Amino acid sequence: MKEEQISDKTNTRNGLFQVERQEQIVELVLRNGSVDVTDLADRFDVTTETIRRDLTDLQKARLIRRVHGGAVPWRSWLFEPKLEVRRGQNAEEKQRIAKVALEDVPEQGSIMIDSGSTTAHFADLLSLDRQLTVITNSIPIIQSLAASDQMELIVIGGTLRKNTMALVDASGADTLHDISVDVLFIGCDGVSLERGFTTPYRDEVTIKRAMMASARRIVMMFDHSKIGNDQLLRFAFIDDVDHIVTGGEVDESTIARLQEKGPTVTLA
Repeated sequence: MKEEQISDKTNTRNGLFQVERQEQIVELVLRNGSVDVTDLADRFDVTTETIRRDLTDLQKARLIRRVHGGAVPWRSWLFEPKLEVRRGQNAEEKQRIAKVALEDVPEQGSIMIDSGSTTAHFADLLSLDRQLTVITNSIPIIQSLAASDQMELIVIGGTLRKNTMALVDASGADTLHDISVDVLFIGCDGVSLERGFTTPYRDEVTIKRAMMASARRIVMMFDHSKIGNDQLLRFAFIDDVDHIVTGGEVDESTIARLQEKGPTVTLA
């Protein structure tokens, strides 16, 4: 460990390696949509403290924005990675979250599934033998569940956002006015302890609010990278949801503050 620290300080003094490392970090953030401190430390063979200093420098330069455990693009509302890229980010954590959220699925009845990478993992794990009515605005989720003979699948219409393969606009929200489901499984782009659940996309606000208004129980699913990643638009307050399922990577103080606001919090 001492040799690593000495080597890293030497590289910092001559400036070359630090600059190259930070340039590569920015490239990774833009390519993947987010990065993790521990993963970066392993990748560049430096300490996590060094990576955190890099992220602080890059945030000051308005090239990235630090979030809990990592970083995202500075203006993330202008950058929307494709769904297959997002599914690969924190994939093991998202699968754990999805598995825990399955406990909220009724034996029979109706559920609604929001579009997103974590909810896509959830749909992949959902038993095709369930006698359920499933409503979603996600093309990949419909494809995942289409083989079921037991489920009735209803697609919320709208304009297709090709990067996420989700149908989103006001017309889709209008179709939900007369619909009521037992449970909604929903995701978010950011979580602010002060503001609530956020997204950078205005049309997502419309459809997510309509989904929440149509559900008797709301399960919010997000991985640890969403904590502190406060986006432009709020679509719900913390106490608007009944159950939060998130990763065990979230620190205890954050969990306590979430629970103080009302919902049950389960770690995966």
